[in-house]
Amino acid sequence: MGGKSFFIDTSICTACRGCQVACKQWHNLPAEKTKNRGTYENPADLSFVTYKLVRFSEVVVNGKFKWLFFPEQCRHCLEAPCLETADDPKAILKDPATGAIIFTAQTKNLDTQEIIDACPYNIPRAAKDGTLAKCDMCIDRVENGLLPACVLTCPTGAMSFGDREEMLALAKKRAAVVKGARLLDAADARVIYLVTEKPSLYHKFAVASNTAFDISRAVALKRLFKPLTSMTAHL
Repeated sequence: MGGKSFFIDTSICTACRGCQVACKQWHNLPAEKTKNRGTYENPADLSFVTYKLVRFSEVVVNGKFKWLFFPEQCRHCLEAPCLETADDPKAILKDPATGAIIFTAQTKNLDTQEIIDACPYNIPRAAKDGTLAKCDMCIDRVENGLLPACVLTCPTGAMSFGDREEMLALAKKRAAVVKGARLLDAADARVIYLVTEKPSLYHKFAVASNTAFDISRAVALKRLFKPLTSMTAHL
C-alpha cells in the first residue's frame, strides 16, 4: 500500500494550535466566533471552515491529573466509507498518488447526512447548501513537493508526513520507546496517531466507529443491487 501518510505523536504535542492556525491560513478559511466554555479547546468542534482542531481533555489517570491533546483531522481512510457511500464519482475523489480523499463542490448534490453518518471518525461538516468540507491533505502543496501546512508549522515535531511505509516505520519505532504507547487504526487510515492513554480519553472518535463502517457497507450493497431491482421492475 503506497501513497502518503501522517504520523501524529500526541505524547509530544503541546497544543500550541499552530497546526490549526496554519490550516486556516493556507486554505484561506475565516476564524469562528466563539465563547468561553471552560476549556482551552477552541472552537467547540470541526466545521465547514475548520478542518483541523486540537482537542483538549482534562483527565485523571491513576490518581494523577493529565492534559491530553489530540490534533483532529480527516484520517484519509485507506478504504474510505465516504467514498464508497457517494453516488457521484465527481463529488468525492481519491488521489491515486497520495491516497488523499478529496471533497469537491459536487458534494452538495449528495445525501449530506448519509455521507456524514458513513464517516467512522465523524469528520465531514456541511455548509448551509449541503456542500461538505474537510482536510484535503494540502494536496496542492504535496503535489508540489511541499509538506502539508500543519506539519510544516508544528514546532515540536509531533507531526510528520511522508511515504506511507516510512511513516509506519517511524510510528512503530516511536511506539517502541514511549511508555504505554499504542498506535490508532494504523492499518486502516493514513493518519496514524500515537497515544499513551485509553483512546476514548482523548476524544470519543479517536478510533473508528464500527457503526459508520456498517452504514457505508449497507449503502454500498443497496447501490449494488439497485440496478437489478430496477431491471426486475421493468420485466
